[in-house]
Amino acid sequence: MGICIGGDVVIELDNVSFTYNSSERESGVHNISITIPTGQVVLFCGESGCGKTTLTRIINKLIPEYYEGKMSGKVIIDDKDVTGQTIYDFNGKIGTVFQNPRSQFFNVDTTSEIAFGCENYGIEQQEILRRIGQAIGEMKIQNLMGRNLFALSGGEKQKVACASVSAMEPDIFILDEPSSNLDVATIWDLRQAIIGWKKKGKTILIAEHRLYYLMDVVDRIIILQNGQIERDIDAASFWKYDDTEVIHMGLRSRNPTVFQKNTFHKSKKGVINIYDFSFAYDKKHSLLDIPMLSIPKGSIVAVLGHNGAGKTTFGKCLCGLLKGAKGTVEMDGVSYDTKERLKISYMVMQDVNHQLFTESVLDEILLSMSGEDEELDRNNAISILDSLNLEAFSEYHPMSLSGGQKQRVAIGSAIASAKSILLFDEPTSGLDYHHMLEVADNLQQLSNMGKTVFVITHDPELIGKCCNYFVFIENGKVKWSDGWNYISKQKLSEFFVPVDRNYEAT
Repeated sequence: MGICIGGDVVIELDNVSFTYNSSERESGVHNISITIPTGQVVLFCGESGCGKTTLTRIINKLIPEYYEGKMSGKVIIDDKDVTGQTIYDFNGKIGTVFQNPRSQFFNVDTTSEIAFGCENYGIEQQEILRRIGQAIGEMKIQNLMGRNLFALSGGEKQKVACASVSAMEPDIFILDEPSSNLDVATIWDLRQAIIGWKKKGKTILIAEHRLYYLMDVVDRIIILQNGQIERDIDAASFWKYDDTEVIHMGLRSRNPTVFQKNTFHKSKKGVINIYDFSFAYDKKHSLLDIPMLSIPKGSIVAVLGHNGAGKTTFGKCLCGLLKGAKGTVEMDGVSYDTKERLKISYMVMQDVNHQLFTESVLDEILLSMSGEDEELDRNNAISILDSLNLEAFSEYHPMSLSGGQKQRVAIGSAIASAKSILLFDEPTSGLDYHHMLEVADNLQQLSNMGKTVFVITHDPELIGKCCNYFVFIENGKVKWSDGWNYISKQKLSEFFVPVDRNYEAT
């Protein structure tokens, strides 16, 4: 369920500043003054850590009620100063979709989750059923109904989170990186849902790095930098910016990626052979079935497919993390069963909160190292942090960082490990353009070191920058695999720019 904090609504922030209540974390927002009229669709964008999420938390009252800190200025909603009010005082006015959907679930199954918010507001059963049906149609998730939430992929969970908020029909929608875990087809379904909410007069605030799907949808763009408003402009003016200016601001492409025909040289380092990979929760539902797959050793492999196709299951099986998974990996003449693959592989999870353990960012990187030479390890760890633009945060607690910064810490831990197979699950989720390039550079360096890198991703910009081999998974099976050539380029273009969907603009 989204945070619901239904009327004419206007949002006004009058000289609002907020600093998190932590001696480590000084980031926040400073001197923010904006007025958002009813029915406007506003895009908050900027580099990772610029204050986008903090701004949304101020509006939906998670700040300072949940995230404590020092706050000044006025927050006015519907002509009322709500600075001192709580979330519950808003009576269903605001619905929020968080970047990490797991943080807003209250139920075990999908249908109950979508109904949960409506039930809490005492809405009549028939009306709840109508709203559930409407939300399911908006996000096209009929196939996810009645499913266990914990058995869904990250993208599927995000779809359910969007539907649960939509069912409550709030006046204000707040979406924090809503496309970060979604495949391309679902991103366009999200676009249509936003258009539908806009037609109903809803006020919609979107904190987002991906821009292309929001063209002709948003009315206004607010660009933040270092916690302050850098630019506040109308959409028509923003879309006229040239690509150089957009990239300079650290923003993602405004157009779907056009794949160039990159050169792929057959690896001279040999291949990694994967045999008889399979996994199933029960006898009736097989989630993975890969009899044979060969991967050029030392390549950067993009693992592609729609949400729920089996990509993360494949990744966990590859790294030996799935109990009950079957299959063998053969590399350099040595065969590795599931348990043995734990020694040669490292996985950065989609939800990096599950693998941040220490009290500081530096210690997090050191944790992945051998510990045989403390001084050498420390110097190497600092070098890794510097390459990821994280050296200034070395003494911060990892959980105090923004989502994009946490992602980079986890990537740094993988770089620090001595494993030969590295797998990254959505490593650029929540990252701006500049940090996406840094991740691409680091993946390339790992490849140059002889590591074989697997990247589960829905990010075409990352693929275009560094990936040189592709594995496309559909329904737990490998549909195709190949390096760069004319055919693979066409397949990638068709996957990331669906031509069979006619989407209207506003």
